Amino acid sequence: MKNKLTDLNDHLFAQLERLNEEDIHPDKLKEEMARAKAIAAVATQIVNSSKVTVDAMRLISRGGLRKEDLPKLLSEK
Repeated sequence: MKNKLTDLNDHLFAQLERLNEEDIHPDKLKEEMARAKAIAAVATQIVNSSKVTVDAMRLISRGGLRKEDLPKLLSEK
């Protein structure tokens, strides 16, 4: 499994392409819409998590936070 934001973009665009199929059967469209909703919810959480990491990195770079003070969740190891 890949875990990069570029991979998330790939998944989101692939889902958009599936939703945009012109000859999709109505039942299949309902399935894809449910899948899209689930994917969007997970994607939102991933993006929000990434924002927290970026905010922490900004604080460190500006001297407002020491790297040692980061919670283990946000540190590299």
